[in-house]
Amino acid sequence: MNPDRKKHTAGHRRRLRERFARSGLKGFHDHEILELLLAFGSPRADLKEPAKEALAKFGSLKDVIDAPPGLLAEVRGLGRKNIIGLHLVREVAARYLEGRVRERPVAGSPGAVFDYLRQALGGLSREVFLAVFLNTANKIIEVERVAEGTVNRAAIHPREVIASALKCNASRVIFAHNHPAGSMRPSDDDIEITARLKKACRAVEIDLLDHVIVSADNYFSLAEHGLL
Repeated sequence: MNPDRKKHTAGHRRRLRERFARSGLKGFHDHEILELLLAFGSPRADLKEPAKEALAKFGSLKDVIDAPPGLLAEVRGLGRKNIIGLHLVREVAARYLEGRVRERPVAGSPGAVFDYLRQALGGLSREVFLAVFLNTANKIIEVERVAEGTVNRAAIHPREVIASALKCNASRVIFAHNHPAGSMRPSDDDIEITARLKKACRAVEIDLLDHVIVSADNYFSLAEHGLL
């Protein structure tokens, strides 16, 4: 990078940081937000064009952050550190939302729970099944990843789930998994898994509150649709 270009890039980046310091992300375009995020991995590089190219390739800021590393690497100017930084943002956001829902009873903030589940699972490219264990006050005790990959009858072991629930002294549980393809319709396996888990929970006096299917943009509550 020639000295004039380097000076221009440094000044542009500084102005973006100062805008953010003054008023947060108000008035920022998505490519400017992405440029700031990428700068943590490449603080001296000109990242305006890579940010715009990534948005053009994937369609939105959310989709860029959710994109697999292999596809992100196809964008000119994005290296390993940039990609790690983007995925770190997603994981931090999920951890932050989990912290928020732990602070208050789930029954009083169902929207916050669904937001957390969408953030934690919605952008993943493979299916993941979570158990959210709660106490008698409906506050989250623990969130455990039960299965990963193709979630089917063979992947979920009710005995292991119940052992985890008893270990953390849970009184209630919410199950959740994602549908990477985006369909919100529960499969036959989803219905059967839910029935098996409900039976196992009932045997040890643990209440199954819900089984939630999520995508990046939506959710389907089996409880709300009378499927529990």
